[in-house]
Amino acid sequence: MSKKRRTFSTEFKKQVVALYEGGKSRQDIVREYDLTASALDRWITQFQQSGSFKERDNRSPEEQELMELRKRNKQLEMEVDILKQAALIMGRK
Repeated sequence: MSKKRRTFSTEFKKQVVALYEGGKSRQDIVREYDLTASALDRWITQFQQSGSFKERDNRSPEEQELMELRKRNKQLEMEVDILKQAALIMGRK
């Protein structure tokens, strides 16, 4: 059975990162707070890069551009579909 996904507050994440930055070892923090090493590493990286734990604040410029381009592409595809339908309707008249 898999564990239930836990969520952690921003304040908790900041405290854990502060412990790490204060010299406490990763292994001790992971063991003491029953965390995964990958979660702790992600929090440390996010906090060092942007000071935020929100995914949108930690996206690279390339990731942000890709998301914007995908959104724009979807919008353009919808517009093309609408124009095709309009052309079919106008062609029937």
